[in-house]
Amino acid sequence: MDHFSYKNGILHAEDVPLPAIAEAVGTPVYIYSAATFRRHARVFREGLSGVADKHIAFAIKANPNLAVLHLLAQEGYGADVVSGGEMARALAAGMAPGAIVFSGVGKTEGELARALDAGIGQINLELEEEGEVLARLAHSRGTRAPATIRVNPDVDAGTHAKISTGRKENKFGVPIDLAADMYDRLSRLPGLDLKGVACHIGSQLADLGPLEAAFGRIGALVAELRRRGHKVSRVDLGGGVGVPYRPDDHLPSPADYGAMVARVTRDWDVTLMFEPGRVIAGNAGVLLTRVTWVKPGVVHPYVIVDAAMNDLARPALYDAWHDFVAVEPSGERMTANIAGPVCESGDTFAMGRDIDRLASGDLAVFRTAGAYGATMASTYNSRALVPEVLVDGDRFAVVADRIAAETILAAERVPDWLVQG
Repeated sequence: MDHFSYKNGILHAEDVPLPAIAEAVGTPVYIYSAATFRRHARVFREGLSGVADKHIAFAIKANPNLAVLHLLAQEGYGADVVSGGEMARALAAGMAPGAIVFSGVGKTEGELARALDAGIGQINLELEEEGEVLARLAHSRGTRAPATIRVNPDVDAGTHAKISTGRKENKFGVPIDLAADMYDRLSRLPGLDLKGVACHIGSQLADLGPLEAAFGRIGALVAELRRRGHKVSRVDLGGGVGVPYRPDDHLPSPADYGAMVARVTRDWDVTLMFEPGRVIAGNAGVLLTRVTWVKPGVVHPYVIVDAAMNDLARPALYDAWHDFVAVEPSGERMTANIAGPVCESGDTFAMGRDIDRLASGDLAVFRTAGAYGATMASTYNSRALVPEVLVDGDRFAVVADRIAAETILAAERVPDWLVQG
């Protein structure tokens, strides 16, 4: 459920009509619903009610907006971060250092040092050398780094290849059959405080079967580590629960997921860590856009909108579906292609789609755009960076400015020798 609905024939975000935001801020613009974020955060936590000892860390990569993170911090969420920049955002949003998990396959030595100095609560190791470097850095500071080893369970998540992370050919984690021996070696280093293991097999999972298979392998690893004399107090189960992008999508609910987790892990006796991202943010946002032209086509007309692949990259990257609806639908329909203004054939959001009839100047939205939307935006074609707006009841605020092409241009320099030449 989200809080984007029609009132008197006009699409609203909570109690704010979207045309009012378009008039105040311009288009394209991302719009987030605070009520939806709060509801999803609470529903996910309630879904895990059968798990006695848990920690929930929002995956910042899904939506790193500072206002969104502040809102989730108020809901008691920590953060899963994958870069020094995301760590800085989590801290700036008021998330406690101890509630932050630092994941990521390419953490630099500088980022590891900053994590130690900030008191980050858990660092997920991706390879043995990283553990050795972290141990050295921690030992030189007179401390021990809280860490887990991320393992790759070699389970196919059954999702898009570009968001699958748990197969043996993926770049993430340590092969599960090598993890116990690596744990033995790293546990002897004085600067490491190994807490347990972590895994994450992919994103936008539509079936709990692969997750259950992966968790079964993780449970066996935990038992083996304890057999070897190790204390295992944490298991990080990652994220990956999918959200409906189409009206007829049927995905496992947080309650379904929580029931499976509680059943599979009931004898583990650990703190379970979770890293939800899309399931919290996906349907909490839309991308509002205005139709520039309706261009005749050979088969179907092209609805050219002012949003582009640099604003919403998922369709170009993954052939992803986003529902596209008019802000003020007339009740008439049309079959059309939806495309943006960027000079790429890939700047196409949909082909031959049955949509509300639209004309130049009309407003429309791409739905389910609260995750992996603004965070993946770029300035390709020297376009402005898209702004972000947060709605809370009958009020709204710009929470990320539109960064104009002129502002970006002003940050560039032409060397003197080239000017003189």
